[in-house]
Amino acid sequence: MGEAKLDLLQGTLDVMVLQTLVTMGAQHGYGIARRIEQVSGDEVLLNQGTIYASLVRLQQRGWIRAEWGLSDNNRKAKFYEITRAGRKQLAEHTAHWERLSRVMGRVLAMESEGGQ
Repeated sequence: MGEAKLDLLQGTLDVMVLQTLVTMGAQHGYGIARRIEQVSGDEVLLNQGTIYASLVRLQQRGWIRAEWGLSDNNRKAKFYEITRAGRKQLAEHTAHWERLSRVMGRVLAMESEGGQ
């Protein structure tokens, strides 16, 4: 039996979406979700409701903007693009996550006082 998919901590999906848009440029929601799943090694499974809630939230904050266009299979789709404010926010979140990751690494590597 395989391991269960990872649950995302609050706020992590928004950072993943912003990073995906920085690296890939404008994308539709389905493409963003599939790319995050692919990069996670399929450890994360995103349903349509989850990704679109994040996209609406990011758009309301002014961190992404959307425009209608045609997908690769010639279907009408909303394409999302990161804004300057979104790039600034991503830089702040990235610094926070890197700092938190270093702290967690040190805490989890901590040995007991008895040396075990």
